[in-house]
Amino acid sequence: MSNNLHIKAFGTPSKDDDLKEMTIDRREVQPKDIEIDILYCGVCHSDLHTARNDWGGTKYPAVPGHEIIGRITKVGDEVTKFKVGDLAGVGCLVDSCRECESCRHDLEQYCLNGSTGTYNGRDKYLNQQTFGGYSEKIIVDEDFVLHIPENLDLKAVAPLLCAGITTWSPLKHWNVKEGSKVAVVGLGGLGHMAIKLARALGAEVTLISRSPDKIQDALDLGAHAVVISTYENEMKAAAGKFDLIIDTVPYDHDINPYLATLNINGTLVLVGFIGKLEDALSTPPMILGRRSVAGSVIGGIKETQEMLDFCGEHNILPEIEMINIQYINKAYERMLKSDVRYRFVIDMQSFKN
Repeated sequence: MSNNLHIKAFGTPSKDDDLKEMTIDRREVQPKDIEIDILYCGVCHSDLHTARNDWGGTKYPAVPGHEIIGRITKVGDEVTKFKVGDLAGVGCLVDSCRECESCRHDLEQYCLNGSTGTYNGRDKYLNQQTFGGYSEKIIVDEDFVLHIPENLDLKAVAPLLCAGITTWSPLKHWNVKEGSKVAVVGLGGLGHMAIKLARALGAEVTLISRSPDKIQDALDLGAHAVVISTYENEMKAAAGKFDLIIDTVPYDHDINPYLATLNINGTLVLVGFIGKLEDALSTPPMILGRRSVAGSVIGGIKETQEMLDFCGEHNILPEIEMINIQYINKAYERMLKSDVRYRFVIDMQSFKN
């Protein structure tokens, strides 16, 4: 394809390099495409893992970023859902096969033929890897673009498109409603959104944490109670209590202690860690209480839009720290130490600095 768009971005040429300014190619706007001038982009653990090839398979140069908020500057001839000037969001996906059983049920995140990630996927028009939101502009098919409620503070909306939907999807799938008893393990980018969303759905919400210094934060965010997992008496007191546990911890950890805190038919769902749990799963609590251990990842476009609309109605936003793009390498180091409350968001105006 000729006349590619040359766009300023921040990315890395290899797993051992810092992120730095570079120029990338975007495709020209196709008939169903939308061009978005990026205003804000959230920073996710997945960005760091991809930049450093922690999961393997990273294509370089890599430009992360899949929590994208911006304004539409151009639309293709066949676009019907958006117009120039609209606010728009792009999350973790920019395409899928659209034909498989999952896609037909609005579950593009589980596309049986492999969905296309916003970064490190494949741009079928340019036959190159997709580049994410650490950039000035992005071109996306309208079917994978989201409407942003006008009443929300734009600076803070971006993390809803990953941290928000990653916790919303299991809350909805396991039918959390008024009176449900929900526990959240870990208080980071995902955990703090799980607390806010579960509380707004009417659940009784408990944080489970190793750190007593998280107690006040959790209560301020809307948790009704906090259980310190290293205090044996508190874990015993929580036995059989929870209908759903959302485990947001992003590294290998022993989940067995949490199983006893599930109610009969309760489920612990892993949303934070991708990899092998080294501790063997103890089956008696599962068998004797029909308890489940499950996994979940983001949500489809329809579900993500429902989450955004819900956040608009209830004015739910993540707690963020704004940074300039030039600070991204320091932000990664801080994120590894959990030194952020609770999500970094890049102000893309800093590209002009």
